[in-house]
Amino acid sequence: MILLDPDLDPYPAAQTGMGVRARGGRVPRANSSASSDRNHSARGSQRLPSTRVLARFLAQAQAAVRLRGHVSVLLTTNAAIRKLNRQFRRIDKSTDVLSFPVEAHIQKQEKVAGDLAISVPTARRQAAAQGHSLATEIKVLILHGLLHLAGYDHESDAGQMARRERTLRARLGLPQGLIERAENLSMNRRVTRRIGPIAGGAGPARKSGNIGPTAGGIGRTAGAAGAA
Repeated sequence: MILLDPDLDPYPAAQTGMGVRARGGRVPRANSSASSDRNHSARGSQRLPSTRVLARFLAQAQAAVRLRGHVSVLLTTNAAIRKLNRQFRRIDKSTDVLSFPVEAHIQKQEKVAGDLAISVPTARRQAAAQGHSLATEIKVLILHGLLHLAGYDHESDAGQMARRERTLRARLGLPQGLIERAENLSMNRRVTRRIGPIAGGAGPARKSGNIGPTAGGIGRTAGAAGAA
């Protein structure tokens, strides 16, 4: 089930200030429709996908993970997910996705696997950084969260979750997953420390992300990983 936070704005903020302001305070129009088409396409790719599209993917991903039981996915705001992160993990900052697995006896009796909470603003920012759509990024986050609900924990295992995520994201037609991003960032940082900065250039951008709670918040939170 896909749930929308009523405080969530489904559309990205309107982009303004494109072009140089001319005399009289007017912004000149582009000479061709090409740039307009590109801007429209970029804005469209960052719109929130329909709950039907995401529910269909949730079912596919759950089957791929082999996770039985009902899963609710709450699409919410940075403020709301920060509150959940603080309440359940004692980390006072927003994140991308939180997972709430349930105890085994509850899962068996009530046929509930757990909940996920996803920050749409954070997902939108990460999608832009990765060069893909908001829908794709939300799917990446759903897969990562489902793996936590299934009992995987990349912070304490020997790479099992990373391998499973890599396999399933390829099967589901998704780009690089959260763990792969974190691994690549770590590798880039090690290389940067070894060879030093390039003539006045800045090092790689900071990247972080957490996984733990969501819709209704049942059970305990899971581990943390991701990108910012």
